[in-house]
Amino acid sequence: MSTAPSTTTDDPTPVTPTPSRRIRATLRPLVLRLHFYAGVLVAPFLLVAAATGFLYAASFQAEKIVYAHELTVPAGDRELPLSQQVAAARKAHPEGTVSAVRPSPEADATTRVLLSGVPGIDADHTLAVFVDPYTGKVRGALEQYGSTGALPLRTWIDGLHRDLHLGENGRLYSELAASWLWVIAGGGLVLWFGRRRERRKVRGTTGRRRTLGLHGTLGVWAATGFVVLSATGLTWSAYAGANIDELRTSLGQATPSVSATTGGDHAAHSGARSGEATAQDLDAVLAAARAEGLGDPVEIVAPADASSAYVVKQIQRSWPEKQDSVAVDPATGEVTDELRFADYPLLAKLTRWGIDAHTGTLFGLVNQIVLMALALSLVLLIVWGYRMWWLRGRASAFGRPIPRGAWQQVPPQILVPAMAAVTVLGYFVPLLGIPLAVFVAVDVLLGEIAHRRGRRTPAAG
Repeated sequence: MSTAPSTTTDDPTPVTPTPSRRIRATLRPLVLRLHFYAGVLVAPFLLVAAATGFLYAASFQAEKIVYAHELTVPAGDRELPLSQQVAAARKAHPEGTVSAVRPSPEADATTRVLLSGVPGIDADHTLAVFVDPYTGKVRGALEQYGSTGALPLRTWIDGLHRDLHLGENGRLYSELAASWLWVIAGGGLVLWFGRRRERRKVRGTTGRRRTLGLHGTLGVWAATGFVVLSATGLTWSAYAGANIDELRTSLGQATPSVSATTGGDHAAHSGARSGEATAQDLDAVLAAARAEGLGDPVEIVAPADASSAYVVKQIQRSWPEKQDSVAVDPATGEVTDELRFADYPLLAKLTRWGIDAHTGTLFGLVNQIVLMALALSLVLLIVWGYRMWWLRGRASAFGRPIPRGAWQQVPPQILVPAMAAVTVLGYFVPLLGIPLAVFVAVDVLLGEIAHRRGRRTPAAG
């Protein structure tokens, strides 16, 4: 009886990897080394940014509770004219000048009269006087900062998150964190999806492999949010933000502003001092803005000088955004210029939406919950990352590093364009480029020292 020839062999022909697989195989060690060292060295800055960012996202709701007396009033039947509300505020607080007014945006909200130049108040802050729009009673006064109207609690947390209350030099920490967050997140995604599917499992694993599974799984889910936070955080950072603004301006995508120039002198009409809103003008100015369709919430900004107009601008940062603005000549009550958010350039709109999403105002409470979840995720990823570093060590070699020299295995046709792209990116994002250049220089130096020691050791034997 004959048998069919066997189709198996003891010496199977090896499978030749495809060019794409070879490229991935050479890039993976380089990405792993970058992800490892960036994670280890930048993680402390990210940890601080995550913790303070969590507090900031929660501060919006905390502010409503802490300052409920100043912010809210029982809803009444009829509001007093805005001029009477401002007069009541000035009677209680005659110091400084009225720089802006925020009329009550809701039935149970107070009106804010903003005073600048008040002794004891920071020059870039204002004193917000809260007035009951129905009775004219002043319910309190608090220091206010920024376009979102942050009160003392949120202002303090905002400073902690932005610069650790260290001034301009302190902003370097947050920009460093934002510059590297997307790099670490992107590298993690490449590494995770480059692993075999069976090695991504968490269930049934222990030790370092389980920690790696938890780290990778959570990182994949949170990566998109991290990239968005990184990109939006850089838009108003000190150095990268300035480069982004310059680029937007060169492309004709800068954020426009309404012109407040009237060409006349209305000081004699209103009796106003330069830079102060006067009660007799405000009712007419607000009525003119309402006629142009500017609904609540709005802010009425005082003229910069005697020949300038009032600027009334919408200040709603939640979706859908209300950012229309008009300039009103107090001498005539006529609108001299208008600017609609719909007419903003695309990049200006994206910048506005991105910043508001980053600060937790774009989608209100849901936005703030998402930010807090991302902050907690980042904390967990950092903890698990350091644990993996610990478990990677052998005996006394705590945190055994990833072997160097991976870049030498990358094909020149991939390495050269990649280095050019990194150079350009490093120029626009200096707190990414400078640390990366220092890391490469130190790494090359240490590698050369290790190489020379290795060459001398056999000769000594």
